Amino acid sequence: MTTRVLVADDQSMVRAGFRMLLAGEDDIEVVAEASNGLEAIEKAARYEPTVILMDIRMPELDGLEATRRILADDRGARILILTTFDLDEYVYEALRAGASGFVLKDDTPEQLIAAIRTVAAGDALLSPTVTRRVIQKFAGMPRPAPPAELEELSEREREVFRLMARGLSNAEIGQELFISETTVKTHVTHILSKLGLRDRVQAVVLAYQSGLLDHNPVPDTNGSGSG
Repeated sequence: MTTRVLVADDQSMVRAGFRMLLAGEDDIEVVAEASNGLEAIEKAARYEPTVILMDIRMPELDGLEATRRILADDRGARILILTTFDLDEYVYEALRAGASGFVLKDDTPEQLIAAIRTVAAGDALLSPTVTRRVIQKFAGMPRPAPPAELEELSEREREVFRLMARGLSNAEIGQELFISETTVKTHVTHILSKLGLRDRVQAVVLAYQSGLLDHNPVPDTNGSGSG
């Protein structure tokens, strides 16, 4: 099954670079390009891409607002934020708006392609580095009461939730709890369903924004935290 990609970036050279890079992948096809946020919204509706690569800083309408509007119309849309920075205020807002993760423009081609495949598979992309920054961001904020739905989680689901919120991948959670990766995936699915969350990115934001977890150090692994 081909992954259909929309590239939204105001720099034509960047768009051309992504198109050329992805042209070599049999399972990925760039179906459209957009040079601003308004065009991204229109083409997302017209072409129904599997994954949208969304630059934050674009004219007419920035990528953050475009992300909000696309997800308001289609909660199933998968948006990867493109940025030249490790993480900034816009990316936090994009994650809160429901983006499925982010990639750096100077990531290796292999990392970018893997990110697209991860998000296309319905997973989210949030590296341990990003998770640490999310923790730091929300550490000093006023904390609303934890959602009542948290009480619906079983003890095992709470354990998985804590590790998921620290940025561990399914495989790493399985190793930590001595259970199979398939079992972890089942727990993650139940957790997201009970808490009304789209993916594990939103789980991390919820966990630390609401103060559900202590601000423990996140393991410095090379995994993407996806799955």
